[in-house]
Amino acid sequence: MVFDRSFLAGLVLRVVAVGLAAAALVWSVATPGLAATRLLAAAALVAAMAWLWSHVGRTNREVARFVEAIGHGDLSQGFSARGGSGFDALGGALDGAMRRLRAERAALTAESGFARAVLEEVPTALLLVDGDGVVELANKAARRLFARVGGVRIDDFAAADTGLGEALRLPARAAPRVIDVIIAGLPRRSLVRVAEAVRQGRVTKVVTVEPIQSEIDAATLAAQSDLVRVLTHEIMNSMTPVTSLAQTAAGLMAEVAEDGDPLLDEARLAVETLARRAQGIMYFVDSYREISRVPEPRLRSFEVQPWAEEIVRVAATNSAVPIRLESAQPRLMLSADPDLLAQVIINLVKNGGEAAQGSAAAPQVTITVEAAGGGRIRIQVEDNGPGVPEALRGDVFLPFFTTKPAGTGVGLSLARQVVVAHGGTLTLASGASGGARFDVVI
Repeated sequence: MVFDRSFLAGLVLRVVAVGLAAAALVWSVATPGLAATRLLAAAALVAAMAWLWSHVGRTNREVARFVEAIGHGDLSQGFSARGGSGFDALGGALDGAMRRLRAERAALTAESGFARAVLEEVPTALLLVDGDGVVELANKAARRLFARVGGVRIDDFAAADTGLGEALRLPARAAPRVIDVIIAGLPRRSLVRVAEAVRQGRVTKVVTVEPIQSEIDAATLAAQSDLVRVLTHEIMNSMTPVTSLAQTAAGLMAEVAEDGDPLLDEARLAVETLARRAQGIMYFVDSYREISRVPEPRLRSFEVQPWAEEIVRVAATNSAVPIRLESAQPRLMLSADPDLLAQVIINLVKNGGEAAQGSAAAPQVTITVEAAGGGRIRIQVEDNGPGVPEALRGDVFLPFFTTKPAGTGVGLSLARQVVVAHGGTLTLASGASGGARFDVVI
């Protein structure tokens, strides 16, 4: 190597210089009367030895400086030294190593930053649980959903009624589970998976929480819409000729002169009843076609307060029940289809007014608008009527289901479809006064 040859040549030169200086000193000491020469020879020997020591120790110093820089994480050091002594080759080699280390550090930093950004932005909530039961909210989704928890231990999550206490205690690599997790104050079906990873020499449990309530609602409504579409199509195909024949028969019977024959009168009444009921069934089935024809929401951003005030004015014109609006944050903004969403709220207010008017001494419907967290808005419609029995709450949004004597079972099912089309949820719970409370979260 160039460095080896240059270093050896320099070393030989310096050894020769030391030898010559030593020989001169010995000669001057052996020769009388050369005091000045002895001093010069001694100085030359010291200088030659220092020159030799500097040459031999320079490699160690440069390598030591290189190792010290690495130890302190300082990759900005330079080692190039021009001068023809051979150390320029060593400096170039050390500088090359520094450049490679800087490139590797930059690549690792960029990769780490990218991985962290992906972790932060992934929509699935990620929680880390160490061996001591300390929980870390590892990304934005987790902080958005569970930042309200006041502590950092599993027991804190259980005490906060998040629904996660049991999930955080699951063993690593447990089978995925679907559980109810409290999100924005409402129970949401969520898929929980548990894995494990080694972090700084310690085993850490990795828990992912993925809310799937919207997907479940969308799949359920799609299945209901498909079922309604098929049923209405088949029933309409079957009932159309029956209705036509019944109306024709009723017309023919009406043309028959009345002669007092009781059998003829009964036949005429039966045919007319059949025609009316057939037409009623046609109308009944046709009304359910609305469920499978929900329009696509046309989203725009609007201020909630004036929109809600307009709903109260419109609903009050057709209701004898007082309607009260509560809004603690008047500047809330919402991105939705204001017309479609208004129809949902008006329908809920109408149902609440009818329920309260039939049972409460001072019937009232209250609309509450508030922030639900995570950039969402909660709109509550609560009445002080008798409420809905808990056993029926899971059925009120089903097509064809109604608790009203003259109801069609279309309104709430259609309302839920509109809310789900906005990416939101519509749920039913008991209000503070014991009546029904519908929560729309968008």
